[in-house]
Amino acid sequence: MRAAVYYGKNKVEIEDVPEPTPGEGQVKIKVSRNGICGTDLHEYYDGPIFIPPSEPHPLTGKCLPLTLGHEFSGVVTDIGRGVTTIREGDRVVVEPIYRCGECRPCRTGLYNLCNVIGFHGLMADGGMAEYTVVPVNQVHKLPDNVSLEMGALVEPMSVAYHAATLGEVNDQSRALIYGAGPIGIGLWFALRGMGLTEIDVVEPTETRRKSIEALGARTLDPTKEDVTSLIADRTNGDGVDAAFDAAGVAPAVQSAPECLGERRPLISVAIYEKPLPTPLINLVLRERRIQGTICYTSADYSAVIDLMAKDHYNTTGWVEDIPLTGLIEDGFEQLRAGKKMKLLIDPAN
Repeated sequence: MRAAVYYGKNKVEIEDVPEPTPGEGQVKIKVSRNGICGTDLHEYYDGPIFIPPSEPHPLTGKCLPLTLGHEFSGVVTDIGRGVTTIREGDRVVVEPIYRCGECRPCRTGLYNLCNVIGFHGLMADGGMAEYTVVPVNQVHKLPDNVSLEMGALVEPMSVAYHAATLGEVNDQSRALIYGAGPIGIGLWFALRGMGLTEIDVVEPTETRRKSIEALGARTLDPTKEDVTSLIADRTNGDGVDAAFDAAGVAPAVQSAPECLGERRPLISVAIYEKPLPTPLINLVLRERRIQGTICYTSADYSAVIDLMAKDHYNTTGWVEDIPLTGLIEDGFEQLRAGKKMKLLIDPAN
């Protein structure tokens, strides 16, 4: 079968590899679509970062080289011994977290914070291939009315949904999102799904503003508007109930705390490649806080799948398919140049 095999910085090869066979407690999936994540870009242009270069990961036993891909959907074609909850022919998405089950986070249900966490497609052969094998505890069935193409977005939308829950908002809350990339869009959908109607999205790039505006979002251009003053006017000086940084740039981290109400959180969803100056005095004087967020749990997956079953998510204008053979030129390079928003790999092409 064909797979996108990662060998190190600037080296991914589309090559033939042996088709995997499920072991005990595993299922084999024929991959329909696999989304390209920002993590994949970081690994290709700057890595290896999360991918173990030489020491096998303690939970998976894998290191370089390995097949990329952790945002995917597909159809189960085979099951290993002991699997009873999934059948051949089931349409599924994968929650790609490997966890030990023994550390305190795992014991308390916070396995997304496992002390030795691993990820399918980063610490095990992933979904940028025609087939892949995963533990059955990573598998979620898709409702009949949710397409496999939409299912490939469950993973990134669950990242956003998990972050949204940490904002501790309700249908009367106001929220502010920095960044209108895929996770920013996911945050907007998640907050809308929680009943929020007062949401502003701060985005300096015109193409991204237009993409999320076409979905119904209200945007602010920080290059032309004083976001802090505008939010103060709109909220009568109260500030927003939660802010979300999906941009990962200094202006967002500096602006967001000034826009928050007292004792309200800034949820950091971005991956920060370098230290950023943080105006902590804006936290101290109003007892605001910064809250980190990483990944998701099965509850977030279930919530996103339920919203998808209600036709809540709209992919128009920001999601596109490309063939596996175009991974570098049509995928990584286009995303890095900011010319595309969200790309799904079709391993069959």
